[in-house]
Amino acid sequence: MTFAHPYILLLLLLLPLLAWLKGKRGRSPAFLYSSVRLAEGLTHARRSRAGAFLAALRWLALAAFIIALAQPRLEKSRTVVKASGIDIVVAIDLSGSMELPDFVVHGQRVNRLDMAKSVLSSFIDERPNDRIGLVAFGGRAYIASPPTLDHDFLQENVARLHLHMIEDNTAIGDALATALNRLRDLQSKSKIIILMTDGQNNSGRVDPLTAAAAAQALGVKVYTIGVGNDEIANQLRRPDLLPDEDTLQKIADLTGGKSYRADNADRFRQIYAEIDKLEKTEAVVNKLSRFDEWFPWLIAGGLVLLLAEVGLGQTVFRRLP
Repeated sequence: MTFAHPYILLLLLLLPLLAWLKGKRGRSPAFLYSSVRLAEGLTHARRSRAGAFLAALRWLALAAFIIALAQPRLEKSRTVVKASGIDIVVAIDLSGSMELPDFVVHGQRVNRLDMAKSVLSSFIDERPNDRIGLVAFGGRAYIASPPTLDHDFLQENVARLHLHMIEDNTAIGDALATALNRLRDLQSKSKIIILMTDGQNNSGRVDPLTAAAAAQALGVKVYTIGVGNDEIANQLRRPDLLPDEDTLQKIADLTGGKSYRADNADRFRQIYAEIDKLEKTEAVVNKLSRFDEWFPWLIAGGLVLLLAEVGLGQTVFRRLP
């Protein structure tokens, strides 16, 4: 058993002193009798038996309340949590162009979003000690998950992402601003944003470079990943399916991050592996314990003792001659 506030137990040392002082100040009960001999021995008997017993109940109740204040408890379980001190928010593009299947995995065509979700999921598994958050964006940006160490919850939110759940435009500046808002108040050694997009900023209220300047001011590095295969986009004569690499490079340079281009499955995996190596720090171990609290039982016991004292005291006085 342990105590949340063990220093409170020092109050127990005062109880014997208080009991002694109480006894010194007490007076013998007075009764009127026609003969002193009739009351001989009555005072001693009453005080030594009933009075002493009732006083003992009161002191026991007080002792129970003091122990309850010290909050006794038994440890049920202990969980070791490691936190690296790195906070990461991943901003992932859900615009309609992410539907283009220009990646090949095991001989099968995979669209851009599914490829991005796959490598992100693996990245999360490799960083168990980091708080990682998720921002989904298209024409607007939304928080899909705040930065968390609960990676099972995070992976569930990654799996829920799908095409056409947000307006089919690309608000890169809003995505960066939303990610920054989740990082700005966190106390950590390093804060980074990973921005994955396959398009050009054509929506939203915040200019991408303005958001990058804000990230620079807050000490947040931005790693940008341009998603998509140039060859397939050119064959389709769809320049809008190509990421704005110039803007992505400027964002990375301004914030001290790095810009990448993911044009095939292997390269996509290599990019995340490189980011994983660049952003490493020692983990700090925190121990979280769960307890069974005993103080409610002690409080209940103390109340029972007090009620017993009151009830027995009334009975004793009724029986006095």
